[in-house]
Amino acid sequence: MGRLEDQSATASASSAGAPLPTPKMDTARPGCTRVNLADYERRAKVVLSKGEFDYFAGGANDMVTLRENRAAYRRLRLRPRVLRDVSSVDTTRTVLGERMAHPIGISPTAEHRAAHDDGELATARAAAGTCSMMVVSSSATTALEDVATAGGPNMRRWFQLSLSSRKNRAVLAGLVRRANAAGYTALVVTVDRPVLGRREADLRNCYELASRLAEGRVVSATGARIGRRPDGTIDLGQASDARPEAGKSLNWDDVHWLRTICGDMKIVLKSVMTREAAEEALAHGVDALWVSNHGGRQLDTVPATIEILPEVVQAVRGRCEVFVDGGIRRGTDVLKALALGATAIFVGRPVIWGLAHSGEDGVTDVINLLNEELVQAMRLMGCKKLADIERSMVVHQSSFHAKL
Repeated sequence: MGRLEDQSATASASSAGAPLPTPKMDTARPGCTRVNLADYERRAKVVLSKGEFDYFAGGANDMVTLRENRAAYRRLRLRPRVLRDVSSVDTTRTVLGERMAHPIGISPTAEHRAAHDDGELATARAAAGTCSMMVVSSSATTALEDVATAGGPNMRRWFQLSLSSRKNRAVLAGLVRRANAAGYTALVVTVDRPVLGRREADLRNCYELASRLAEGRVVSATGARIGRRPDGTIDLGQASDARPEAGKSLNWDDVHWLRTICGDMKIVLKSVMTREAAEEALAHGVDALWVSNHGGRQLDTVPATIEILPEVVQAVRGRCEVFVDGGIRRGTDVLKALALGATAIFVGRPVIWGLAHSGEDGVTDVINLLNEELVQAMRLMGCKKLADIERSMVVHQSSFHAKL
């Protein structure tokens, strides 16, 4: 991979008024032959065990949604402008009041230490080095404070929360306070898991989090620690109340309750997939919406996220920022999502593939490569800055077939 061009990641100022740090951009190491994100996925399949790879790569049921997340981007066509001065390109963006070097963030994904021994610590260092937003999962294999320390003051960080049984509210409140104290500026509340999706690859593989990773892990809302029984099986203990099945009775009252304990942290509602859900969320006062189908891991046959994004953006009518994840593997995908109204995009699995490949360096390479492709796509589209990316630049392929 080549070196990212300086102007693609230089911001004028952060939300605090200080200049953004210069991202790590020289990713051309001897022997590095991986030139796109698919190369990292192929390498991860070799490095990880079958159970680990299938856990990260798999989806629910027939994996229709998982595949559609990717395929839907291919059905969108770009309409470039010409004769525009693109000698310099600016990818900076303000996301919930924080100035970012680019609109690419790291989605909350569980169990990074299953991909690499350094786990979330390596991901945090890469996020800081590339000036990326990192959303730390409540199913992380590293304490949220340790992740914050590894990323340092330059790492923009949000904390993802899966609401669980109300009887654990005291512990949940403690977890939110810990995140606030550790400098997390937003809570990303995942709302599509009243029960866990049926992930058949995990069932076939009898996949469980390895004991070496599970012991001492703080689980979701309860803060309970996982341990091992004498026979070697995993004992969830109190943590059983933090499983998705424990959230069947949750409703909007729980979001209002979170607002009372989150202090200055913003609330981002993740897994919004309809106009109706977007309107309801805004009526309940959330700060931003995240279009997500959980990477195709929950309810199968829901639409691809890029297909739903315009519907949600239209419903919002500029009243809040909208984010999107799912199926993004190219810089052109990033550009398409921005054209359809996303403030920022997030990637999950590609980060895991980079982590499995070479830890911090691999994650750095993945983020830089995606941003490098975005800069190239912007130049080819005649866009000097993100604000130049227009809705009219993206059309569905069917619009051409209809004219034939």
